[in-house]
Amino acid sequence: MIAAEEMVTMARAPLFHASREAPQAIGPSKAKVDWDGLRQRMQGPLLRPGDPGFEDARKLFNPLNDDHIPAAVAQCESAEDVRQGVLAAANRVPLAARSGGHSYVGYSAPRGGLVLDLRRMATVSVQADGTAAVGAGASLRDVYSGLGRANRCLPGGSCFTVGISGVALGGGIGVLQRKFGLTCDHLVEAEVITADGRTLMASATRTPDLFWALRGGGGGNFGVVTRFTFTTDPAPPLTVFVLGFPAGKVPVTEVMTAWQPWIAGAPRELWANLNVSGGSDPSCRVAGCFVGPRSACTPLLDSLVARADVQPNRRTVEARDYFDAMRFFSGRPDRESFVASSRVLTAPTADPGGVVALLAGHSGMSLILDALGGAVADVDVQQTAFPHRTAFATAQIYATATAASEAEVTRSVGQVVKGLADLGFSGGYVNYIDPDLPDWGRSYYGPNLERLRSVAHDYDPDRVFDFAQSLSRA
Repeated sequence: MIAAEEMVTMARAPLFHASREAPQAIGPSKAKVDWDGLRQRMQGPLLRPGDPGFEDARKLFNPLNDDHIPAAVAQCESAEDVRQGVLAAANRVPLAARSGGHSYVGYSAPRGGLVLDLRRMATVSVQADGTAAVGAGASLRDVYSGLGRANRCLPGGSCFTVGISGVALGGGIGVLQRKFGLTCDHLVEAEVITADGRTLMASATRTPDLFWALRGGGGGNFGVVTRFTFTTDPAPPLTVFVLGFPAGKVPVTEVMTAWQPWIAGAPRELWANLNVSGGSDPSCRVAGCFVGPRSACTPLLDSLVARADVQPNRRTVEARDYFDAMRFFSGRPDRESFVASSRVLTAPTADPGGVVALLAGHSGMSLILDALGGAVADVDVQQTAFPHRTAFATAQIYATATAASEAEVTRSVGQVVKGLADLGFSGGYVNYIDPDLPDWGRSYYGPNLERLRSVAHDYDPDRVFDFAQSLSRA
């Protein structure tokens, strides 16, 4: 689905290879966009190069994508603004929607195209029945703040500046997923502007095929979501924690060896990830969230330490409310230059030492394993478009980079991704999108790929929402 940041989670520069490209996309027509006419028809501003505010409006979270200069940024204030933008640009210039702007490789800022910036459409309102209406431009900070004030919660990602659209459309992994499921599991309705300018309400009873695809099919394939309706749960007391362990290949290997069966056998109230930082002296930490009081969380952490037989040199365990717990994981709001990819661990790896060895030569690179299981696995693999229901964990490979080092860092990330595949990691998470991931269509969507292709063709037969990793190219 194109609405969201991860729709646009994808193109730092044309890194895709001709040998892997799908059939040539339907190219833009020779007709030009009537920018002046579009500006007059929009309620929100339309910014073009040279206009005040354009430079800030066009930039994404990752500075490595600063060379992506669109022809215009439409700062949409309504679904009608989105519709006008789609109709004006369709098959004339590349078209992408954006909410948070965290597209890993820049697909939300198509060169020479139109960006539908949804960030002015960020209203969050909670109804008496606990459902939440959320504008497609809302950031996770907006969502968690709005829900927190109503004492409700929705599982989602961790970074506060990420947009809800990209999170939900790609599935939505996060710190509450083992207890409450994925973000997309709470979606009950979505307002969608299609390639031909129609406004559809996608739900289980209306356009059920589109509704199925929106729950994990990724951004940029079917239309532009302008509003979501989610079910929410009462906000529970939460406990957040971080355990930092001494550096070295041996202790890190021992922690990974212990972490796998520990989290696999943990109650679904407990979620934790394992972050391994590469380099000549690798290090690791375990961070997570427990749905319940600190007194019930502490024994679980003690059992991990006992399994690993490695004493942490840092231990933080704090009781927090919903909003403050989400803020604990939010990271820095600053822009950050990086190269990233993903894999999926279908079952605990039999060779933790081999995984640690892969990272040992790569300073500035991290491998982040986010545990699945629990409520995520309660939903059938083909009940939604998100295919990794039975997997043990997702794996994000994340490396800091600069414009000067990008090519070398990209090669290093590719080496680690290949090495993980050799160790049994397979698949990939579409919200950690990577144009160099081998067999990316099958990696992201697994057994749901063919059905997703069909839905994308039904709703966008002329490939208005085409991009380098759109379903029409998978």
